[in-house]
Amino acid sequence: MWREPIRRRTRELLREFVDRADELVRTQEHVEGLLGAVVSLAEDLSLEAVLDRVVQSACELVGARYGALGVIGDDQQLSHFITVGIDDDGIRVIGDLPTGHGVLGQLIREPKPLRLHDLGEHPMAVGFPANHPPMKTFLGVPVRVRDTVFGNLYLTEKIDGQDFTAEDEDLAVALASAAGVAIQNARLYEDSSSRQRWLEAGIEVSDRLKASPRSDTENLEMIAEGSMHASASALALIASVAGDGSLRCRTSLGVQSIPAGQELPPAAVFSQVLSSRQSKSFTDPRKVFDPESAEKLGPVLVAALGSDTDGQRDTVLILARAAGGARYTDLDLEQSAVFASRIGLTLELLKANQLREEHALFIDRERIAADLHDLVIQRLFAAGLSIQSLRRYTSDPDAHERRIAGITAELDDCVHQLRDTIYSLQARQPDRELLSGRVLRAVLEAANAAGFLPRVQLSGPIDLVGDEVAEQLLPVLTESVSNAVRHSGSEDIHVLLAAQDGEVVLTVRDHGNGFDHPERVSGLENMKTRASRLGGTCVVDSAPGKGTSVVWTVPVVV
Repeated sequence: MWREPIRRRTRELLREFVDRADELVRTQEHVEGLLGAVVSLAEDLSLEAVLDRVVQSACELVGARYGALGVIGDDQQLSHFITVGIDDDGIRVIGDLPTGHGVLGQLIREPKPLRLHDLGEHPMAVGFPANHPPMKTFLGVPVRVRDTVFGNLYLTEKIDGQDFTAEDEDLAVALASAAGVAIQNARLYEDSSSRQRWLEAGIEVSDRLKASPRSDTENLEMIAEGSMHASASALALIASVAGDGSLRCRTSLGVQSIPAGQELPPAAVFSQVLSSRQSKSFTDPRKVFDPESAEKLGPVLVAALGSDTDGQRDTVLILARAAGGARYTDLDLEQSAVFASRIGLTLELLKANQLREEHALFIDRERIAADLHDLVIQRLFAAGLSIQSLRRYTSDPDAHERRIAGITAELDDCVHQLRDTIYSLQARQPDRELLSGRVLRAVLEAANAAGFLPRVQLSGPIDLVGDEVAEQLLPVLTESVSNAVRHSGSEDIHVLLAAQDGEVVLTVRDHGNGFDHPERVSGLENMKTRASRLGGTCVVDSAPGKGTSVVWTVPVVV
């Protein structure tokens, strides 16, 4: 009889030993799984890849069918939601991803582990959207990066149909701790890579700007391209403050093409950025762009670029990511300001070099002007007097009189033209850009996308015209050429700017479609207003099939 109790006790001890052995095996498997998961987290440096690996590893470690990692944004809502177990089609059918309500929000407000037998029975539960797969058992743990809660790890539907255990919770907490370190490393790597991209872009663009002379449009496109690459943006736009205070696009690259010359909606951010020289970012693109343009865009960054390539107008750099893209970080704000400062300094140096070269040119022009005045004109004048004295030696006074008068008139005309040339050589100050150059640049920019160039003719001492007239004339020129390029349907466009007889006359004529009502020309009222400010006139003449001409006339003293 004493043998039976011994057998039972032996069987009990054997079962206990086997159970503990099984438990040790499971523990070893869990430890190995945890170590494998931790090692796998170190295999990627990309933040997106690390976040996806965290969720994958957590599901495998605790045997969950579905997993997700919600990243908490500055507004304490979920800014990103990385999922495992639901394919792309399933995500599209479900619709919008969670933002942090219900049980998910509970973990945001109280970042500590949470295990539930049934999600639907929790007091904070708000239910699932249509087409969402059924989920019952739940395990959630916070993911901390240093002392800050980065986000939360959500695991549901244990594969064996049981509840998540305390051991599962410990494993998830341990993995979340390792994930925090991996996320921090990935962030540091991304910050380092971002700094390097911005630095390389700044150096490359600066070197290319200094390498060889290009047009303003080419320089601005180069700056936009470099900043778009450095910031991983979908749009780069450069805009300058126009003479009337509005902000107008100079060039744009990327998903939302905005024509050069188009006015941007007024926004306080532009003046704030220009005055502070500090970059600003927004998650809502409608704060900067019109509603139609904003549809395809996401977060926006605005940086002060300083004066533009002619050194005259304040300019801003606007970057935008595609709709749904990641917001710009504090590092982006810092590095964009450094990039803009570097490029702005390069443009200032280019302007200084240009002024120095022009100064040397002006000295040479003054010497040429002096030589023309003191030598050539005096010799022509003496020749004219000598020809007139020949009248007394001619046998046919009438015929020779006419011939002599004609030669004398030609000499007088040469003297007049030489004097005009001398005045234009002497008048310009070294720190003031020639109006003729500004006119040519304005025509090129207005016709930039047309594929052809208008004919330009300048007559008289254009470069003696003062800034007051020039500031009104250039917008009229840009508007007139733009209208002709866009609406005339003709490549035969002629621009004539003449300074003579106390007037500046700008004529822009095309031989295109024409129209019945010239008074409806785009921007006509602004043209007339600019002329009236200077006591001048603006006349538009057009007829169907006969083209259009704009004649803008103002009095001037040169």
